[in-house]
Amino acid sequence: MMIIEAVISKANPLHMSSKAKILMLAILILGSFSALLNQTLLNVAIPELSKVFNLEVSTVQWLSTGFIMVNGIVIPIMAYLIGKFSTRQLFISAIGLFTIGTIVCASAPSFSFLLIGRLLQAAAAGVMMPLVQTVIFSLFPPEKRGKAMGMVGIAMTCAPAIGPTLSGWVLQNYSWRVLFYIVIPIGVSNIILAYFFLRNVTERSNPKFDTLGVITSTIGLGSLLYGFSTAGSLGWGATQVIITIIIGVIFISLFIWRELVAEQPMLNLSVFKNKQFSITIAIGAFVALAMYSVELLTPVYIQNILGQSTFQTGLMLLPGAVLMGIMSPITGIILDRYGIRPLAFTGMSILVVASWLYTSLSLDSSLLYISVLYSSFMLGISFIMMTVMTHGLNQLSHSLSRHGAAAANTARMVSGSIGTALLTTIMSTQTKNYLPELSNSFSESEGMKLASIMGMQDAFLVTSLLAVIIFIMTFFLKKK
Repeated sequence: MMIIEAVISKANPLHMSSKAKILMLAILILGSFSALLNQTLLNVAIPELSKVFNLEVSTVQWLSTGFIMVNGIVIPIMAYLIGKFSTRQLFISAIGLFTIGTIVCASAPSFSFLLIGRLLQAAAAGVMMPLVQTVIFSLFPPEKRGKAMGMVGIAMTCAPAIGPTLSGWVLQNYSWRVLFYIVIPIGVSNIILAYFFLRNVTERSNPKFDTLGVITSTIGLGSLLYGFSTAGSLGWGATQVIITIIIGVIFISLFIWRELVAEQPMLNLSVFKNKQFSITIAIGAFVALAMYSVELLTPVYIQNILGQSTFQTGLMLLPGAVLMGIMSPITGIILDRYGIRPLAFTGMSILVVASWLYTSLSLDSSLLYISVLYSSFMLGISFIMMTVMTHGLNQLSHSLSRHGAAAANTARMVSGSIGTALLTTIMSTQTKNYLPELSNSFSESEGMKLASIMGMQDAFLVTSLLAVIIFIMTFFLKKK
């Protein structure tokens, strides 16, 4: 084993064979897929788990809220970790921690143990994506990164979309623990494969640990993500929502100040001086906001308004997930050949139209129409999500790529959390505003459904307006 470790440690990414690179890419994709799958796997299961543990839904919701918070806290620290530890140390530790967390969840005797397991999974997932992207940028030259990132995009875009469908089927036929049992073998296999075949390709710069930076980013992002994650259920006027968001803004401001004055910043914010990178961050943030929001509101519409089951809802969303998986490597190839602008222009055009069509949903909308509309939305996202990130990171020097990956993933996580909270709040607030007038003309149940639809239409109207703004930004991207 010592011989294997020695040989692996000396691996030079520039001299690696194509087969070795493909094998490494497969290992990374497998790890990313299992981590990202768990991000949405429990969303559908929350009502069921509230019954199992005899707890309020708001309490069980911490399985999702806590995951988002820990995930967002870990990501900004990744630039430091990638510079401090080797590729193998980080990846094997992350996938090992993820597997341990999954085992804890599967065998949890109480909700507290289940939550602990989820937080361990979240910490591992936070390590995974920035590391995978940094490794790809070490393995492949700029003209081949689009295809490689497109393969990772299968995991990044398809896994979260498949989660609700898989979860709905499992919950309809088996115990909730099966949601974790099916992931354990994947984690164990990934550890074995990584130990024997993963090579060290990232550069270790041995940076200093920025204690103040870690403290301010942890409190700032943790508070901000918590505030926005709970705003959808508690309302924007709730005292704890307002206080946590204010604390978040204050500490994030302190974190930015700290990173700007530090000799060796934990997260080098000079990456934002690059105009192209900054534009891609804005576009990527909107895409995350749009994707997480449509993945949240579409199931609500199908289940609560049209009265379909969890499993039927999953089936309606499955074509969109499959389409994203198919398109991700294809758009990566297009990026390598033709550049980002045609992809961003096409993708945003689709999102503008799809967002607008979501504002016309009604009680009479067919399941086929909804499935096609959702799939169209996912198609637009597949043109943009991984490609704009790749284009943005390609603008940075090799030494800044890990900082860029951490910044891009942090923006994606924060915007996704803010987006779901914002649109959920718009929907719930507008539903309450429409309900009194509708209750005079319709029965209570029908009036509630109509009010909910109108509230959802208003939420997607906001998405449509944001999509138009981001569409205009695509004209400022480089042609090639």
